[in-house]
Amino acid sequence: MGSIGIGLGAAALLVGLGGLALESQYRRRPGNDLELTSGNWQLEVYEPQRYVLVGELELCNRTRSLEIMVPEVQAQVKLLSKASLEGVTHTTRVIPNHADTPARPDDYWFGYIVKIGKSTRLQVVVEMQGEDLTPLQVAWIQIRYVTYGPEGRIPKVRHVIVPLQFPTPETAPSRWRPATNADVLPIRTHLLTHLDDPVEVIKRYVAPYSQPGDVVTLGESPVAIMQGRFRHPTQVKPGWVAKRLCYFFLPTSSLATACGLQALVDIVGPGRVVFAFVVGAIAKIFGKPGMFYQLAGEQARLIDDVTGTLPPYDQFIVMGPENPQQVVDQIYRETGLLAAIVDVNDLKAVKILAASPGLTQTFLEQALISNPAGNSDEQTPIVLIRPTDANGSVKPAVS
Repeated sequence: MGSIGIGLGAAALLVGLGGLALESQYRRRPGNDLELTSGNWQLEVYEPQRYVLVGELELCNRTRSLEIMVPEVQAQVKLLSKASLEGVTHTTRVIPNHADTPARPDDYWFGYIVKIGKSTRLQVVVEMQGEDLTPLQVAWIQIRYVTYGPEGRIPKVRHVIVPLQFPTPETAPSRWRPATNADVLPIRTHLLTHLDDPVEVIKRYVAPYSQPGDVVTLGESPVAIMQGRFRHPTQVKPGWVAKRLCYFFLPTSSLATACGLQALVDIVGPGRVVFAFVVGAIAKIFGKPGMFYQLAGEQARLIDDVTGTLPPYDQFIVMGPENPQQVVDQIYRETGLLAAIVDVNDLKAVKILAASPGLTQTFLEQALISNPAGNSDEQTPIVLIRPTDANGSVKPAVS
């Protein structure tokens, strides 16, 4: 009987070890790892009464050993405008563009297999009509698709935000505002999206105003948005840590929701968040607040939860920018303008994430302390700073 018990125990142990091995192997498997890219978008018709927006996108199978099926693809559009949308209509088409199978004339999306490591293309066409479309600002396109594979049937969404309104640079000297040792000019742009590039945006909107010695600053959230660092809450899956710890943050914090805190967990890992929380709580007891944010990393302060930015990004969680120093260095190389990426608010708080060599914290704080870019929907993510001496003459450099 004893030998039988030992044998059963050994067998159970082997089964348990085998189960752990299978679980570990399962977690390393990519599952339905198929992604829809944001694509390239063009306004092929841009007339006052008719817009035709066309996007070319790819469905990419990123697995190394699994075929993934795509049985459904649909697109929905939400238009944002400064005026009423009454009388404005729009239609949306999703057109398969497979290399091996022609599209159906009725626009029906037939189930398609994306081979291992391969991709296929599709086209989204949005046509807008109305008496006057010029107030339209943005088309928010939600492309809903279904992946079918080892993990079953999984619905996914790709959010694409495309600007429809492009302000022209103005020569308006009266918009310059005085600041300490500088004049500042908030510069209006189109609504920036992940289809934009910071350098190209500066070339387009800042060049008409700038002169040698000027400094250009960009808000941290617009830079993050251009880098595609935003997620819809439906794409975030809060885990044990986020669901429990979010209750301990102030209600006004972007980490006070499970999805907001999970965005940080996904960046730095649950272990670091728990460690920062425990040590931060102890430090707070001994009169040292803010330790959590120091230990959790830069992104803990920069995440903006839902409602934290202007529409339509008020529906998303926006992270802080990635490699901000590389961005300002590239701006200087390609435009010759000293640059900084900043986080400024109406509470006279100025945080410098990255700056060109030679720009001091004091100079930037004095120029931006009044938050010339604004905290509402001014759509002025860029501020041009012109250093001046006591007589108002332009300095050749900032030291």
